[in-house]
Amino acid sequence: MKPNDVILKSVTRVAAVIILTFSIYLFMNGHHHPGGGFIGGLSMASAIVLLYLSFGIEKVRENIRVDFKKLSAIGVLIAIGTGTVSVVFGKPFLTQTFGHVDLPIFGDTELASALIFDTGVALAVIGTAVNIILSISEDR
Repeated sequence: MKPNDVILKSVTRVAAVIILTFSIYLFMNGHHHPGGGFIGGLSMASAIVLLYLSFGIEKVRENIRVDFKKLSAIGVLIAIGTGTVSVVFGKPFLTQTFGHVDLPIFGDTELASALIFDTGVALAVIGTAVNIILSISEDR
């Protein structure tokens, strides 16, 4: 008999959107308040794992075509590259720089190199966490 998990799938559709939105908020808010790449990436990975649990690995892999091993490697390279750029300019490793840009809708916006570093951390955490969960699920 096929399991009837209509409630789980219905709740997951709403919860995944809420979790993903909150993870983007945590990621973008991390420069000035608690949050950043690690916790934003971890919460995004939890939403992806929730999708895997609710809809099955095959169904989610059809819709999310991401190799999470490559994603984590790209994230580590971005994070290391951010620190290396500062060394090239004669500064200590991972020295941050920032500036202000006037964007049409948002107005005066601060852009910081920490955002690039946090992007690398988030990608590495998402790739590693989802890859660990998928590896555990294959061992059944």
